[in-house]
Amino acid sequence: MDPLLGPYDALRRIAYLLERSRAGTYRVKAFRGAAATVLATDATELRSRAAAGTLTDLSGIGPATEGVIRQALEGEIPAYLMSLENRAAEPLVAGGLEVRAAIRGDLHSHSDWSDGGSSIQEMVVTALELGHDYLALTDHSPRLQIANGLSSERLSKQLRVVDTINSALGEFRLLKGIEVDILDDGSLDQSVEMLSRLDLRVASVHSKLAMSAAPMTRRMIAAVQNPHTNVLGHCTGRLVEGSRGTRDQSSFDAAAVFEACAHHEVAVEINARPERCDPPDELVALARDAGCLFTIDSDAHAPGQLDFQIYGCARAERIGVPLTRIVNTWEIERLLAWANPG
Repeated sequence: MDPLLGPYDALRRIAYLLERSRAGTYRVKAFRGAAATVLATDATELRSRAAAGTLTDLSGIGPATEGVIRQALEGEIPAYLMSLENRAAEPLVAGGLEVRAAIRGDLHSHSDWSDGGSSIQEMVVTALELGHDYLALTDHSPRLQIANGLSSERLSKQLRVVDTINSALGEFRLLKGIEVDILDDGSLDQSVEMLSRLDLRVASVHSKLAMSAAPMTRRMIAAVQNPHTNVLGHCTGRLVEGSRGTRDQSSFDAAAVFEACAHHEVAVEINARPERCDPPDELVALARDAGCLFTIDSDAHAPGQLDFQIYGCARAERIGVPLTRIVNTWEIERLLAWANPG
């Protein structure tokens, strides 16, 4: 850790570590909000306010964040940051290191354009810091209104932002993507024209998760057969822990769905979010034996959650998923050729 970390970087690092440890949203927002205020405040004013004891007069600066700013300005490692760093020295989960070392990117992430907590730029910077070669931005599609899903118009605007970001980057690539809802009949919740403009598409069920097995199977297979589908996201929809409570997995003929995935070269997502852990182990093994491709994704809704990928890597390693079939171990050219074969 850099002993000369400035106030902005210290606050940003604290927010990242809080997200990584699955701390409450309110605490994270306090530090990210304070970091934004510091970034917008002239350094001379910041120092003069620290000397005068008026830092908390600035919007978004409270007692805890004031202490961090003051200690960072004095050239110290803030005590709160040090305590979080000490806790972060322990790995999130045992195992998965070989698979994680092979991972080149993350194909499922969200920004504040839908239901994520941070800007696209902040997600990109964190992905770079984690050593990724690419990150797919996959905000939600329009019918998921609770997650502020993107209309075609908003998605078009986002694609222009992605182009601007990519023009300022080196070899790193921000992929134009979407997490598109699988509708009741298996169709995808976005126009063909918009889907064709993207680099990658994750198709997921978010509604009517308790549908009976036969129609759910037909629904999922129809989505897998859609030529625009690249990844089948968190396929059972289950929740095993967390603030939203628990939810049973959807009922469907997994063998038939995975057979379709293997036939159409649609990757089965190993969703690494701890509250999802989806698919369960026995279905990961079934997809492995069916010859499916896989992707291991964080489904991050905040920068610190990009580190959740290790949970999925540990599961893939334990279950024996071949590295060669995990598509986000592939170089960018091969990945894009697979996602857009036409």
